[in-house]
Amino acid sequence: MRVANLGALSACAILTFAAPSRAAEARAPLTFTKDVAPIMREKCEVCHRSGEAAPMSLTNYQEVRPWARSIKQKVESRMMPPWHIDKTVGIQKFKNDRSLSDEQIDTIVRWVDGGAVEGDAKDMPAPKQWPTGNGWKLAEQFGEPELIIRATPYTMEARTEDKWWKPIVDVPLTEMRWVRAVETRTMEPEGRKILHHAVASLIQDEKTVPEQFRITSPANNDDDDDPTPAGDRGAGLFSEWAIGKVGDVYREGSGKLLMPGSKISWDIHLSQAMNAKEAKPVTATVELGVYLYPKGYTPKYRTILTNMGASRGRGIDIPPGQIAATQGFTVLSRGPARLENFQPHMHLRGKAMSLEAILPNGQRQMLSFVNNFQFNWMNSYEYADDAAPLLPKGTIIAVTAWHDNTVGNKNNPDPTQWVGGGDRSIDEMAHAWVNVTYLSEEDYKAELAKRKAAQAKATTDQQQQ
Repeated sequence: MRVANLGALSACAILTFAAPSRAAEARAPLTFTKDVAPIMREKCEVCHRSGEAAPMSLTNYQEVRPWARSIKQKVESRMMPPWHIDKTVGIQKFKNDRSLSDEQIDTIVRWVDGGAVEGDAKDMPAPKQWPTGNGWKLAEQFGEPELIIRATPYTMEARTEDKWWKPIVDVPLTEMRWVRAVETRTMEPEGRKILHHAVASLIQDEKTVPEQFRITSPANNDDDDDPTPAGDRGAGLFSEWAIGKVGDVYREGSGKLLMPGSKISWDIHLSQAMNAKEAKPVTATVELGVYLYPKGYTPKYRTILTNMGASRGRGIDIPPGQIAATQGFTVLSRGPARLENFQPHMHLRGKAMSLEAILPNGQRQMLSFVNNFQFNWMNSYEYADDAAPLLPKGTIIAVTAWHDNTVGNKNNPDPTQWVGGGDRSIDEMAHAWVNVTYLSEEDYKAELAKRKAAQAKATTDQQQQ
């Protein structure tokens, strides 16, 4: 009995001595150098550094401290970093996820609430070596682009309306080449101030493309204003860039195809509102960095950039002071397919957008839902290799968009106005840019079986833990 009492007393003593230690640790203030700076390095500096698009640099304590409470508000509301997908529904595995974890958000909030202490300089993580100047962001992964396709420069005068610049330029190739990644930028860093989006449509004779890779219908391009001859539109969209996006990297074994003699038809939206503070002429030379597969390499599949939803705003009718919804549908008619990404595109009244699959058997699958769309961040949510939707032939992709034309939308320029579809930022659009890779039935079934086996193994491993 005494032994038992001693044991209990010892355990009590241990708990008594341990408790103050844990309590002291819990009370210890978080510091910038030790706790917050690593998060900023990983998630924020890519934009918040000198020469980049963000309005302030956040690379050290002196830069961060004046913005501490604003940073707290932005991360608590998940406005920053810009990752606005709903984390409670749909696919949650992405290649380019730049969101903060709950633990990281809690760290920043507690640091600010604790007085935003700097901490010991020796705890500061080593500076990250970012590319200098106006370099290509994908160069770290692929090296410098082998091909640069440059639009004719455009100078936008101060205090003018939005402009749409649509030059057609040659693709400098003398042989067929496959593309593994693309990136859009302006030659001039200041050109970023006015570039809202740049769409590059491919003009090439599809009859010269190897038969198994041909796009046989004028896909993705029903724009009556497009200067491209109707018979040459079959090559479809080559790339799309909008503010907040870097570019597209195609999955191994797939890519885009460029033929000799092809051309790029540009659709470049230049927004004077983005340059309002400067109020001076700005030149933007938009260029496309093209990263090629090695000569002689032929991927298995040709990826097709598809405009899904209400094309060019047709059907959009938003009364003053109201929230309205539109829907658009795309049929995967060429065969089973893999969706590589989801990139919602709306304007100032954009509120939310969902990407949903309606299977041939009538079942519905919510793939992704952006519940907090932000006009200044046209994020492309790139699905992880083992999570990208695999869908049978005949699946209908439904894109539902919600627009907020009320005073509750802080981006709304005038909630008393009726809003319809159109190109201007004060008009509306409602579509999603989705890279689609059509698969053979054999590969589709094999990939489904592979994923099923991996899921079964993961379940077994979890049960054994």
